[in-house]
Amino acid sequence: MITLTVNGSPQPLEAQINLAQLLENMQLTGKRVAVERNGEIVPRSQYAQVELQDGDQLEIVVAVGGG
Repeated sequence: MITLTVNGSPQPLEAQINLAQLLENMQLTGKRVAVERNGEIVPRSQYAQVELQDGDQLEIVVAVGGG
């Protein structure tokens, strides 16, 4: 089991996953999001390659359109 901090809240996970899988679990696939991992922006092209580790701190921002 690993624990991440996502937007300031602890998020326990049963198994190690990558960033793309986390976003899918959070139902954010296909939405315009920006992700910061441990203080560094993660390019969208690398989401599937970024294996999340116990203690990682993530900030996930979802873009909202409006007018």
